[in-house]
Amino acid sequence: MRELADLDIEPGTRVFVRADLNVPLDADGIGDDLRVQASVPTLRALLDAGASVVVASHLGRPKGEVVPALSLRPVAERLGSLLDRPVELLPVEGGTIVGPGTRERCAHTGPGEVLMLENLRFESGEEKDDPDLVAALASLADVYVNDAFGSSHRAHASVDGLCRALPHAMGLLVADEVQAFGRLLERPARPFVAVLGGAKVSDKLGVIDALLDRVDTLLVGGAMTFTFVVTRGGEVGKSLVEVDRIPDVRAAMTRAEQLGKEIVLPVDVVCAREISSEAETVVCAPEEIPSDMMGLDIGPATVERFSAEIAAAGSALWNGPMGVFETPPFDAGTRGVAEAFASSAAFTVVGGGDSAAALRQMGLAASVDHLSTGGGASLELIEKGDLPGLEALRSPDPA
Repeated sequence: MRELADLDIEPGTRVFVRADLNVPLDADGIGDDLRVQASVPTLRALLDAGASVVVASHLGRPKGEVVPALSLRPVAERLGSLLDRPVELLPVEGGTIVGPGTRERCAHTGPGEVLMLENLRFESGEEKDDPDLVAALASLADVYVNDAFGSSHRAHASVDGLCRALPHAMGLLVADEVQAFGRLLERPARPFVAVLGGAKVSDKLGVIDALLDRVDTLLVGGAMTFTFVVTRGGEVGKSLVEVDRIPDVRAAMTRAEQLGKEIVLPVDVVCAREISSEAETVVCAPEEIPSDMMGLDIGPATVERFSAEIAAAGSALWNGPMGVFETPPFDAGTRGVAEAFASSAAFTVVGGGDSAAALRQMGLAASVDHLSTGGGASLELIEKGDLPGLEALRSPDPA
């Protein structure tokens, strides 16, 4: 895949940058601007070279409809403050984000200008990789840069299609992600320890299967733990269990045993009758949860065990929280794993989503080697070894 340095950028070159600015919004605006901050290095490099930039991203799931609440306006304002220059949000015209006014404005940009399209998913053709939308987007620029790792597992018009229409390269963010995951998956320092959490084991089965071929030890936390516990005959009270996935979990455990790999489950969990900061909690073995309680976090002995494995690792990957970390006291397990990653001498990679949010909330994001911007994309890259957006970037430029 070509990098920014491989593009012929001259003053006035119009560059279409597909960024991943799909940030959480709350009543006060942007809840976490990690992805906005992560887009800045590529944009600065292009602007320093004299390019004019058209930035595009999706936000939420408007499903092809113009939804004012999902406008990118707050994102444009935040990006402008980070770049210390105006970021002009181009309006929707007649139900499309690529109306006549937008085409005219993009045709007459000057060096150093930054324009932003409205939410790409206001267009029904975005998720369909529609050729007409691809052509409309391509008409706005001379070259294309994919800097949206977190969207590169989608073969959408702005991710896949534009590589067929314009000379293209990956941005600095995508290059960093590819390098980090390449190092982790192709040439990891041993032992290689992976920590997987989150609510549903169904979201991680493909990743578990792929990781068993690569890791030395797999640590499992979060609510997905309880499907494993039930599979081996334990009682988990009212904890979340995906009964339909028990055969798949049993197959994964059998495969791990055949490969001589260890799947380490929690030895204790924090339980309560409800998810509340006021709830009465007990700590017990995961297979002995009272019938009227549910497991909501890994326990202190498990944190100690997981931390020891992470401390001894040469490479360590983490994706998914260890409990309901948004609600204390069920954040202690996630905090313990975050602190173990922050203090580890291993090459540490944290795979986006809630894990990245937890690290940032705890002020530990700078203490890991790579903090991914793509939760789903990082999981798919681990599972399948490639992404549609990366495959498209390897295609030749259009004739």
